[in-house]
Amino acid sequence: MALQWLILTYVVAAEAAVAILLTLPTPKLLRNRFASLVSLILQPALFIVPFAGFHLLDIYWKNEHRLMCTSEVCTAAERDRYEKSIYKAQRNVILCVTSILLYWSISRICKYQKEVESMEEVEKRYKSQ
Repeated sequence: MALQWLILTYVVAAEAAVAILLTLPTPKLLRNRFASLVSLILQPALFIVPFAGFHLLDIYWKNEHRLMCTSEVCTAAERDRYEKSIYKAQRNVILCVTSILLYWSISRICKYQKEVESMEEVEKRYKSQ
């Protein structure tokens, strides 16, 4: 069960690194090449959106059907286990939402980079005429 969260953690780290590399000030040629490479990778990497969405639904379902430990009958160990599971669920929700938002922001950055590149080409054509 923990393997899927480890995979999601690595995906979020990789997405964050790509987002940082896309937004760093680099030479135009390098930035355009890197943005085109990332935009080619974005299509197969779309699996992360349903993967994270499924896990969000799984967390919601488990939260709705979790045994509550709020009465006086619960022992300290049961209460600690309950609180630990709540904290893990909150951490996992943050991971899922972060992965979806980072994917969206990377795709937007690549799209804007392509639009800027096409506008520069149009500008060059008008200047050369």
